[in-house]
Amino acid sequence: MFVDREGSTTLAGGQPVRDAAQEAARVIGHVTQCDGSKATIIATSAGGEAHENGFWSVGRFISISLPESRIVGLVQDVRVDGGWSAEGDNRMFIQMELVGEVRDIPNRGPVFDRGITEYPHVGAIAHRIRQRDLAAVYELGGLDTIAIGTLSQDANLQAHITMSRTLSRHFAVVGSTGVGKSTAVSLLLHKAVEARPKLRVLILDPHNEFSSAFPGICNTIEVDGLDIPFWMFRLEELVEVLYRGRDPVVEEVEVLRDIIPMAKAASRGGATSSLLRAADQSGITADTPLPYRLADLMRILDDRMGLLESKDMRPIYKSLRQRLDSAIRDPRFRFMFGSRIAEDNITNAVGRLFRIPMNGKPVTCLQLAGVPSEVVNSVVSVVARLAFDICTHAKGGLEMLLLCEEAHRYVPSDPSLGFEPTRYALARIAKEGRKYGCYLGVVTQRPGELDPTILSQCSTIFAMRLVNERDQSIIRSAISDSSASTLAFLSSMGQREALAFGDGVATTMRLKFETLKSDHIPGTTTARTDETAETHFDVNLPMIIEKLRSGGQEPTEEELFMNRSAAPAPATTGMEQRPSLAKLMPEYETAPRLVRRNDGRLFGAVGDE
Repeated sequence: MFVDREGSTTLAGGQPVRDAAQEAARVIGHVTQCDGSKATIIATSAGGEAHENGFWSVGRFISISLPESRIVGLVQDVRVDGGWSAEGDNRMFIQMELVGEVRDIPNRGPVFDRGITEYPHVGAIAHRIRQRDLAAVYELGGLDTIAIGTLSQDANLQAHITMSRTLSRHFAVVGSTGVGKSTAVSLLLHKAVEARPKLRVLILDPHNEFSSAFPGICNTIEVDGLDIPFWMFRLEELVEVLYRGRDPVVEEVEVLRDIIPMAKAASRGGATSSLLRAADQSGITADTPLPYRLADLMRILDDRMGLLESKDMRPIYKSLRQRLDSAIRDPRFRFMFGSRIAEDNITNAVGRLFRIPMNGKPVTCLQLAGVPSEVVNSVVSVVARLAFDICTHAKGGLEMLLLCEEAHRYVPSDPSLGFEPTRYALARIAKEGRKYGCYLGVVTQRPGELDPTILSQCSTIFAMRLVNERDQSIIRSAISDSSASTLAFLSSMGQREALAFGDGVATTMRLKFETLKSDHIPGTTTARTDETAETHFDVNLPMIIEKLRSGGQEPTEEELFMNRSAAPAPATTGMEQRPSLAKLMPEYETAPRLVRRNDGRLFGAVGDE
């Protein structure tokens, strides 16, 4: 890396040139070929100067000096003509991808522009990029920049992103398991909250790991405290719960569509008959978020079942009632059906989910690990729909970021999988949310299994190490052609390293995220160290069994006492004793004798006939 020194010479335009003390033969190359997007450079390197050879390595930026500008390129390929000589000079062929050019502007210094206006000629001098030119490549032009780490090429330069574009145009963090994805997300969220104090963040956390990463500013909602009443679900979301992800019965769905508005009208004091479909329910539909009692819904269903003319529909009514009973009695669905009172608590539920008012805690961590897998899609659909609607009606007075961890579970690429309302709710945020202050953050380890529509709407992508070829191809299709060569490093990047590209950065950037504080690392409170595993090896089996029976709810002391099994019987020595058939047969005073009947069958008889 060139560093300006006192006494260095300059050209007429003020462009600094190499210090005479630097050995030109070791660090200078010359252009021998250029085709408009790539250039080939020949350089000579001494075999014993390994530290000089490293400046021509793959992935580094180099510069080509022209009279009015300096062309910036990225090294793609390096090879040596013939074998390597440790004693003499070696001829190296370097192929570089042209990225842009740097010009010196009076009173501003070096300014980088993407694209090339003046291409290098054959024989132009190529050298390591100067530090100030490298800083100009990633300069964001005075926007609200936030430092999130350092450049992989030069640890002395900070890596900056513009937070407003990253949030408002949505972002994605992709990478294989174990590369530091969750840590990177925690860092980005901390930076976002610091830069935008009015921002609210809702994390959909399927592994219950993020609540510990935001001490003092996070409101954690566990399964025990989750309260999303069933009447806040739309009909299609409620059907997803009742049928547990299976194809619904069309006739039963139509019955629900018919009787739910009646139950809502009855809960509001309406005098609607439960036997006939009301012509006017004051605009109430099955999707209107109004509270109603399940008892009213069951009563209407029972009344219809008892009608004489409903004989053909009776099996459908009976099946639907059984489905409702099953869901109501399932302990895993307490967050939906737990309340016995039809209370209009939508204000409290929404305020708690989306931190309105904020009260110094802008982050909400919705822990979904205890929510049944077949119901998670419905819960995410409700939350995403409410987030968009609230921001829409707030008319710019609210900024909200919805972060979807393991997003490929909610919006898979296969249209036959997943839940269509969830896909629609998240896609609506991705397409229209920035107009109303509703932003989307996507985190996934399998971008190849994520809906392309969602990923294409994320204008800033942080791609960490990806090994799967299909996942790499998805990222390759999202990056510009001029930076496509940088994706060659996706499978070999180190921990906490990422390729950042899109609207949130000036140009494609390989960076290393800064180190987080220990209390900001996700999952630190739930992870067990080796020392803890050695000292605490006992498992409370009665508590685990009771949690299985109660759908993940914390058991009471009485439940634990009732679940304690009797002490196991002492082990017996020798072979296991099994009861013989003789012991299982009844005892008679006289032995039974066989009697043949007229049809030829034998029967046992006791005593004389």
